Amino acid sequence: MRIIALAMLIALIYYGQLFLITMISSVIIAFILEPFVILIMKARIGRGFASFLACSVALLGVYLLALAVFTQVSQLVEDLPQYSQRMNLLVDRVSDRMEGFERSIAQIMPRRLQEPSASSAGATPAPPPQPANSVRRRRTTDPTPAPPPGMQEVRLYQPRPNILLVLYSSISSYYNPLLMFSFVPFLVYFMLSWREHMRRAFLGLFHGESKEVATRSWHAIAGMARAYMAGNFMLGLVLALFSTLFFILVELPYPFLIGPLSGFLSIVPYLGLPMALVPPLLAALPKFNNLGAYLIIASTVGFLHLVGLNLLYPKMVGSRVHLNPLAVTVALMFWGLLWGGAGLVLAIPITAGMKAVFDNVSGLEVYGRLLGD
Repeated sequence: MRIIALAMLIALIYYGQLFLITMISSVIIAFILEPFVILIMKARIGRGFASFLACSVALLGVYLLALAVFTQVSQLVEDLPQYSQRMNLLVDRVSDRMEGFERSIAQIMPRRLQEPSASSAGATPAPPPQPANSVRRRRTTDPTPAPPPGMQEVRLYQPRPNILLVLYSSISSYYNPLLMFSFVPFLVYFMLSWREHMRRAFLGLFHGESKEVATRSWHAIAGMARAYMAGNFMLGLVLALFSTLFFILVELPYPFLIGPLSGFLSIVPYLGLPMALVPPLLAALPKFNNLGAYLIIASTVGFLHLVGLNLLYPKMVGSRVHLNPLAVTVALMFWGLLWGGAGLVLAIPITAGMKAVFDNVSGLEVYGRLLGD
């Protein structure tokens, strides 16, 4: 029965991923904005209006960030012809080098391996290839025979595609994620404005010692979520700052776009380094011709990634979630398999939240020690 229940739980998590991702993301954002709501309430402002102000400021920050990214991307779109020409030149160079390599290999090979096998001595030799002019001349002299007089060519009717069906098929894959994403601001606002009511209702489900355990778990999860997100944000901000300064120093195009993008992509678990290398290397295509410049950019981004993940991450993030590397790896594999990219982002907060519950519930401490560091 436990195995069946576990299988049903995994199936529920997999098929309800959009709903669960939306809810978990909203809860994390609400935990992050809760200190700002309390700070605004100190000015004798009600929780409802304070929650509205906190959500409005957060949305304004997202809008300004999106506007800055859009400005940089619009400039990038104008320079796309240069990138396409540069990519064509690189492809031509690679193809030329491959052809030269094949020719050098053919010269090294023994002559008997280059000539066709003589085992079929009696076989008729293949006719020599005809020049393209003769083929073109033969096509012009032997046209396709015209249909007999009195007979008309029959064309099969091909119905035109319905534009509504085409639009629906193109946006149907994005409709549900966008619909769920549109609920996030409202969920965050209601979670903040109705926090005390939901907290009392949730704790009212427990009595006696269980109520104290639920209270400790509630505060542990909230503190973990705030510490984890704040630590990741500070780490990404530091990496983005140093990346932007380096890109400005080497005069890389669009440093204020690729710098923050590379810095925040660098903190993605296990995939951060290759993802952080892609934006600066693509931006360097129309500017640098020598291989040394690309090696310097790649080595600098790799150095920042290693310093951030090995020196800064344990102090800013690792010391706050108390998860061992094996638990983190297994969590990333499990949630990434179920939810894809969103699972990679939410794997550590979910696992840290589970550990916070295990540490406060009697009988589950052993699982908390199994996940802990």
